[in-house]
Amino acid sequence: MRTDEALLRAVARGDRIAFHELYERHAERVFRFAVSLLRAPHLAEEVLQETMVAVWKTADRFKGASKVTTWILGIAKNQAYGLLRREKRGERTPDDAVIERDPSEIAELCVRVEDAVATLPPHLREVLHLVFHEEMTLGEAADVLGIPEGTVKSRMFHARKALAKVLT
Repeated sequence: MRTDEALLRAVARGDRIAFHELYERHAERVFRFAVSLLRAPHLAEEVLQETMVAVWKTADRFKGASKVTTWILGIAKNQAYGLLRREKRGERTPDDAVIERDPSEIAELCVRVEDAVATLPPHLREVLHLVFHEEMTLGEAADVLGIPEGTVKSRMFHARKALAKVLT
């Protein structure tokens, strides 16, 4: 398996197969990060696509000063904030799901979420931790826990449902 750095060098030379591999490796992480910034999955999907187009176009600019993942997530952050700026200027139709919050509100929400997660049974907490905090794919989490990927998906569903009930 090629490293991210090797893939990015190949992408810089126009290697579409390397780009596909890089995309598959990072798409889920970029999407989750964009959702955390925008709170809107459909906008996060747009940011994912714009980010990966930017990676394709600017792969030759990667200098190796950071990890490839860090570089890609930096592009995603810029794409997400750019999307929000375009909405503010009226260049896009604003989406009600994109909510601006002040930092104290975000901190309060984080505490509420942590408290809500603490109320979950251990088997749901561990799946949430692996997927969100450790940024593992569902397959990776399944491997770590020694359970089928479908069970991880099911536990994620039940964890989200329980959290929604507690947080609303």
